[in-house]
Amino acid sequence: MRRPPALFAAAALVAWNNGLLPSMGLSPRGRATAGTLLALGATGTALAAGLSRNELGLGNIRSGLRWGSVTAGVPVAAYAVLLAVPALHDRLALTAEVRHDFAEWVAAHIPFGTVVTEELLFRSVLTALTERAWPPGAAAAVRAAVFGLWHVHPARVAGDPVVGTVALTAASSLLFDGLRRASGSVLAPALLHLVINVGGALALRRITVVRGVAETPLPPV
Repeated sequence: MRRPPALFAAAALVAWNNGLLPSMGLSPRGRATAGTLLALGATGTALAAGLSRNELGLGNIRSGLRWGSVTAGVPVAAYAVLLAVPALHDRLALTAEVRHDFAEWVAAHIPFGTVVTEELLFRSVLTALTERAWPPGAAAAVRAAVFGLWHVHPARVAGDPVVGTVALTAASSLLFDGLRRASGSVLAPALLHLVINVGGALALRRITVVRGVAETPLPPV
């Protein structure tokens, strides 16, 4: 009887990000707010339903900080190399777009609308449910598949290859899962996720500003 809740949660996440949320016609700020509220509500519901803080990865703060800080050094080093190699700047500047809401995007949309939302939903709630329903390997595979499918609509909106995006994000789920398991805390993958996304945005901003790429309007919902 432990599989139905996990299957329902998996299906609901895919439907939310690829159907329900886009249909609301919200602004980027609205989407970030809706996602954050969903994640907080799902976490609270999971606690009320009897899932423990440890199952949800809400404890082990020191371990999460330690693991997250160490692993976050890898993308930081990669972005430093990126900024130090001019040959890479030209390639990125050709396809880069500078958001006119960049400050809000980096300070709020990414930390809350992406990182808090996805880490609580996937590395906290879905992890707890799938670990109860399947052996560890199967549970990780389910989460990877769901996390990949979560990104189908965003890939289409951005004009990115859907299959490649699903494969890449599914692989990243396995990485984030490994951090969650090693540290016992959702904070570790959240820190790595935050540094990858915010660091990438800041690095790209630096390159595009130097290259004089014009600001563009926000993508459609």
